[in-house]
Amino acid sequence: MAARLTTYVVVAIVSATLIAGLIVGAQRDDNSGPVDLIIHNAHVYTADAHGTMAQAIAVRGNTILRVGSDRDVLRYRRPQTEVIDANGGAVLPGFNDAHASLIAAGLLQQQVNLTGAATVEDVQQRIAGWADAHPEAPWITGHGWTQDSFADATKAQLDAVVADRPVVVLSQDRTVAWVNSAALRAANITRKSRIEASDIARDRRGDPTGVLRGAAVALVRNAIPAPSRDDRAEALAAALDEAPRHGITSVHDFVEQMPDLDFYKDLRTDTRAHEDVRIYLGITVSSGEDASARLESLATHFPDDPSIKAGVAYVRGAASVADLQRTVAEIDRQKWQVAIEAGDAESVHNALEALESAERVNTGRSADRRDRLEGVRDVQAADLRAFKRGRWLAVLFPSERLNVSDDARADAPSLDVLHRPARSLQAAGAHLAFGTNAPEGLPDPLASIAALISRHTVPAEEITLAAAINAWTSGAAWASFDEHRKGTLEHGMLADLVILSDDIFKMPAESIARATVEVTVIDGRVVYRRKT
Repeated sequence: MAARLTTYVVVAIVSATLIAGLIVGAQRDDNSGPVDLIIHNAHVYTADAHGTMAQAIAVRGNTILRVGSDRDVLRYRRPQTEVIDANGGAVLPGFNDAHASLIAAGLLQQQVNLTGAATVEDVQQRIAGWADAHPEAPWITGHGWTQDSFADATKAQLDAVVADRPVVVLSQDRTVAWVNSAALRAANITRKSRIEASDIARDRRGDPTGVLRGAAVALVRNAIPAPSRDDRAEALAAALDEAPRHGITSVHDFVEQMPDLDFYKDLRTDTRAHEDVRIYLGITVSSGEDASARLESLATHFPDDPSIKAGVAYVRGAASVADLQRTVAEIDRQKWQVAIEAGDAESVHNALEALESAERVNTGRSADRRDRLEGVRDVQAADLRAFKRGRWLAVLFPSERLNVSDDARADAPSLDVLHRPARSLQAAGAHLAFGTNAPEGLPDPLASIAALISRHTVPAEEITLAAAINAWTSGAAWASFDEHRKGTLEHGMLADLVILSDDIFKMPAESIARATVEVTVIDGRVVYRRKT
């Protein structure tokens, strides 16, 4: 009996010792075990609710283990740990682009880029170089020239470098086309064309000079052959590869063509690096359209997942207020997030009424709808009160602030309509998220932040640097129901972050534009490092 009792006691002691060892081991693993990545000597902005700042961050696997001082974090260093010295630069959560069309943005990359071209000779050299590199291309398309720099653009200047193929290059704001003679012939635009006089620039004889606007741009665009399926697949890959160069780790991607969804299905089995960029898929629907089948298919193929998921329906082109309200109510009934194109003050008003109407009709829905107004530029002062309950989300495109002519509207402010109302929306209680609106806007969040806080055309609507960063990070994560896993740099969150060349928190606002993205980390792995 005594022997048996002794055995029980020994077993109990050994068991207790083992359990204690496991607990201690677990604690050691959690608190002082090896980590995969450490970033130190930084100004870490966590974008959490308190705007916490730190010096260093430790990553284990694909999640954040610790954010704190250099001393706290560097003690986790082991021989296998990758250590990055940020050299005093800012570290932010990865930028989350709240509105883009990736395939359209990728197709733009396949064109001649005239951004920054200052002379006709520069334009000619770039077009000639692209034409020589792509002899198989039936058309030569491009973008990025500015109307101010090329006020006297002519078709003859393009004919001089390419005469046997149509050339069409759109302006930076994509509203004006500069074309050669072959493009005019392909679009059947002549001196006899019955188009609004202001849409075709003409010489003294009445012949088109090669500069087109409005309906004439639509004519030449319609003449350009549609990109092939392979072109579109390559465009998606190119856009996803480009995103980390700008610190973009997540994208709310609005898909316009249903067949394109097959490319996103392929991403699940694709092992290339661009798969790391996280995607929140939205499908574009027209007002009055019955999109039930499409939404159901999308939900089936792309359930909630940190890498790629679907859940937002984008309503564009409302034929009437009644059609808008019916479409929004149907999308809301299916428990999808609603996004509504709302660029002007009237569209914002109609969108708010449609969302409130859907809420009254679909009483069984959860209160956590997070419905969105996309591309807000102007808001009636009276409509601000609709945002006070914090239910609606305003998605702004701050890169449009880079267009001086657009901000010229603020020279004559209205007491009833607020222009670029970032601060007013924030004060009213709206959730803010920023998007590039690529391909229409520049895919560069850092440049847009610089423009947003350093421009003085709408001084009453300027917001702080922290608020601007939040709209690109935590605000956009909230917009896709992902605030529990990304958008802030906190323990347990996904390790998506960006290291900048400078500490933008210590720079004058007008100098932030010179900062660059040095390193982009997605899922705990360095996916982009700027070559120096």
